[in-house]
Amino acid sequence: QVDLVESGGGLVQGGDSLTLSCAALGRAFSTYTMGWFRQAPGKEREFVASITWSGGSVYYSDSVKGRFTISRDNAKKTVLLQMSSLMPEDTAVYYCARGKIPWAVNPLTEVAGVAAWGQGTQVTVSS
Repeated sequence: QVDLVESGGGLVQGGDSLTLSCAALGRAFSTYTMGWFRQAPGKEREFVASITWSGGSVYYSDSVKGRFTISRDNAKKTVLLQMSSLMPEDTAVYYCARGKIPWAVNPLTEVAGVAAWGQGTQVTVSS
């Protein structure tokens, strides 16, 4: 059963911007921390950004801080990842993720804390 669906990936040049979108199909969304992870070829899946259920707190990995922005719309059950100043090292499959614990105040930064994954969307940044 597909619960999270990502879209918006593509091929861009270095320095360009891109916005990824994640739509939640199930009922579990507004009370859960949401996050974005990415996985480059030959590497482990890594944390990119997360946002608490209310949208009141956001967290970023050091590699994307200042360039990426995560946001959510609980009424529309969507979470966005706005990416700017993209670099070739941002090339990866990007995954939307939902946390395990409702009303959590901690960031979702670990793979072990993810209850559901999207299918992933490819982002390729050329130099």
